[in-house]
This record gives sequence, structure tokens and C-alpha cells, in this order.
Amino acid sequence: MNNYSKILLIAIFFGFFGVVSAQIIKNDSITLAAIEAKAVATDILKISTGTADLLQKIAVDSTKHWKVNGIIGLNTSATFLTNWAAGGNNAATVVAFGNVRLIYTKDKFAWETFLDTDFGYSYMDIKYNQWRKSNDKINFSSKAGCKITKTLYVTALGAFRTQYADGFEYFDDKDSTHRISQIMSPSYTDISLGLDWKPTSYFSLYYSPAAMRITTVLDTNLREKYYGGIYYAQHSDRPFKFEGGMSAKVAVDWRYKTLKIISAITLFTPYTKDFINKIDVDWDLNVTYQFLKVLNVSLGTTLKYYDSILIPDKEGNNPKQRIQFKNVIGVGIGYTF
Repeated sequence: MNNYSKILLIAIFFGFFGVVSAQIIKNDSITLAAIEAKAVATDILKISTGTADLLQKIAVDSTKHWKVNGIIGLNTSATFLTNWAAGGNNAATVVAFGNVRLIYTKDKFAWETFLDTDFGYSYMDIKYNQWRKSNDKINFSSKAGCKITKTLYVTALGAFRTQYADGFEYFDDKDSTHRISQIMSPSYTDISLGLDWKPTSYFSLYYSPAAMRITTVLDTNLREKYYGGIYYAQHSDRPFKFEGGMSAKVAVDWRYKTLKIISAITLFTPYTKDFINKIDVDWDLNVTYQFLKVLNVSLGTTLKYYDSILIPDKEGNNPKQRIQFKNVIGVGIGYTF
């Protein structure tokens, strides 16, 4: 074998060896890459699973601190008369209402928000002003507190009260009305800091020596009615009336099976020369009993006494401070939760 033949054989050998080695290295690289990819995928799966479990735990942990309860519904009543010797008028009333309570508690912190609202109209078979507003109320309050003893909280409270639509004084003998209220005329905003005693889950007593009440009357024609004569004479151009004083609130939210009682009494007295002698009172009571799952009977009462509001008698004379009272009994549909 000559030198050229030896060189050729050596070149073929090393060439074959190089090809085989390259293929082996390539296969090993692919195998290594696959192993590494599998390991990364496993780590990602573990991380994803752990994150999902953590998020689920956070969601469950957050949800268990929230509680929502209340009732929403629609009440109706109707009267139909035919040849009724004793007299009377056909009438129908529809009232939508809602009482919702949202509570958050965690460790020593408690936050409670409450909405009490209704709106209704009545139709009467009379000559003038057949459609008349029967119910109109927006009561919203929210309080947040920090526990200092087993049943006592240092609490900040905010509350707001107004109505949805215009209110009128109606005249049965003529086709005319006189507007006596509207949204934000008046409205009452209470801001206070005090102590909240909660001996049970359904009862609380709140007291604040540092309270402010803001009476808002945007309609200039209604300010004298809701401000009172002395303040109106001095500040008739102001849409807001500020009063600092002392307040207290008693709240009950009690349920037994399908019977539910919600009551709230708010008292406010300003730090003026009439302190204690001048007390504004707001008391709302709602009692509902549900049967056949969706049908309910309800009783709603509202009592108010405002020292600054002067109300005349039935003949329109002798305006003075008087107790305002409204009582509504209804049968309708409702959902309790």
C-alpha cells in the first residue's frame, strides 16, 4: 500500500469517527436539554400550584371576615270599592325597600356599613293629584372601630340621610302642589368619634362627645323651613349649616328564623345654650316576617323630632316643634339573606 492509499484510509477513518462523535454529542445534548426542560416545567408547575394554593387561602381567609345580611322586597296594597255606602276612594300603593348590612371583622378591627332605604307611590281615585309619593328615604351609615376591651371599641362613625325625589304638600280641592323637600334639601351628614359598646352580635350602643352635624339645603326657598328662624335670619345665603355637639346611637339587628327586627335610634344635641334641652331624634324600626320563602309581611315606622323644624297644625296655624311619625304596613315579596 502506497503512501497515498494510507493517507486516504486515515482521512476516511477520522471522517467517519468525526461524524459518529458529532451524532453522539448531538444526541447527548438533546437528551440533556430534554432533562433540563422537564426539570424547569416541573419547577414551574410546583410554583404555579403553590401560588394557586396561596391565592385560594388568601381568598378564603379574606371572605371569612366578611358578613352580609339584610332584606330587599316590594310591598303592595290596594283598595277597590263599588257602590260603597260608607264612602271612600279606590287606592293602590307600591313600595320598594331594602335593608342591607355589611360587616368586616379581623383581629381587633371592625367595620360595619348599613343601608336603609325605601321608595313608593300611591294612586288614589280622586279629582286632583291622584299620584302621590308615599315613601322616600335614604339612610346610610358606616362605622369603623378598634377593639380596646372584649366588648368596647374606639369608633369613627359617618352617616348620611336624604331622599330620592321631590316631596309636595297636596291640596284635595285644587290642582296644585307646594314643594316642601327634595334631594339634598334637606340632607343630614353626621361625623363623629366615640365609643361603641357591642355586648352581642345584634346590639350596639354608640356614644360620641365629639360629633358634627351638617345640614344641607341647596334650595334657597326651603332653607327657612329646615334651618330654623334664628340661623336663617343670619345665614340665609349658606347652603350648609354646621353644628358641633354630642350624639348617641342605639342599633338592633336581630333575627329569629324568618322574623327580622332592625331598629336604630340616633340622638344629637348641639353644644349651644340649648344643650340637652334641644335634642334631635331619628328612630327607624322595621319588622319583617317571611313565609313561603318569598312572601313577607312588614311593619315600618319612622319617628322624627327636630327642634329647628316648625310644623303648623291641621288648619295651618300655630307652627311649632312637633313629633313627626310615619307608619307603614305592607304585604309583598321579599328576599332575606
